[in-house]
Amino acid sequence: MTIEFIYLASQSPRRRQLLDQIGVRHELLLAGPDEDAEALEAVLPGELPHDYVQRVTQAKLDAAVARLARRGLPAAPVLCADTTVALGRSILGKPADDADAAATLAALSGHSHRVLTAVAVAAAVAAGGASRLLVSESHVRFRALGADEIDRYVASGEPRGKAGSYAIQSQAAAWIEHIEGSYSGIMGLPLFETAELLRPLGFCF
Repeated sequence: MTIEFIYLASQSPRRRQLLDQIGVRHELLLAGPDEDAEALEAVLPGELPHDYVQRVTQAKLDAAVARLARRGLPAAPVLCADTTVALGRSILGKPADDADAAATLAALSGHSHRVLTAVAVAAAVAAGGASRLLVSESHVRFRALGADEIDRYVASGEPRGKAGSYAIQSQAAAWIEHIEGSYSGIMGLPLFETAELLRPLGFCF
């Protein structure tokens, strides 16, 4: 069977852009008002960043596959991803408010941190169907930041909804001294890992 498109279970415009970049046609498969998508991202006590990002991504994928079956939509693979920023063992998720964003950026200032993005694909439409998951890990170093720089960035609204309170494709790129890893993974969808998961389904890259 020829696969013409995939379902992307994500609201992120960056993930849509990255799929477009490698020529993968996709349709959105978003959570409905009856689903508590944010609850899936709650950190468990003592959970390590690598374990967290895998667990959350798999949970999002399972929920999306069930959603697809429930809605009776045409069969197609489902793709989910989740990104987290880690400073040591600490998970720096989406900021709760501007004060939280400022505190997160102050913690990242002058230090290296990890950006972990897990991507998972389910080929089956039935709940519990076979799926595969890969994780991209990148290292990012910020130069030392002044409080005024942090305040201006927070005031721009860019940190809202972003793991680690920043986006690499925003003005925060001017703070980054060094990157080791996947630029697309830091954006939110590692294209190498994504292609590795989609290639066995018949996609050519």
